[in-house]
Amino acid sequence: MSAKKAIVKVMIGGDEFSLRSDRPDDYTRAVADHVDRAMQEVRASGQLIESHKAAILAALAVTDDLFQARLAEREMEQRLHALTTEVSRLLPPPKRPSQPPGSFASSADDS
Repeated sequence: MSAKKAIVKVMIGGDEFSLRSDRPDDYTRAVADHVDRAMQEVRASGQLIESHKAAILAALAVTDDLFQARLAEREMEQRLHALTTEVSRLLPPPKRPSQPPGSFASSADDS
């Protein structure tokens, strides 16, 4: 069963859009605001840029942010894995698992 999709009106690049999303309204607005700010930054460069080209350049900037965040996450995972390996070498070896209550340990004279 899918979540109910709501329609949220947002402004991006001076145009109003009605977005249908199953995400919370505040989240959808925040995403749209991020795209709008990226477009404003492109247009603030001082050059006259057509709207569709500004949208493409803004999409490239947002995608670059995404790729950089993914790269940072992978690097953090690698550092965390290395740290876990280092810490595990410093810990004492694990103990043998204990036998459950009421059971007997096997011995050589069971045969």
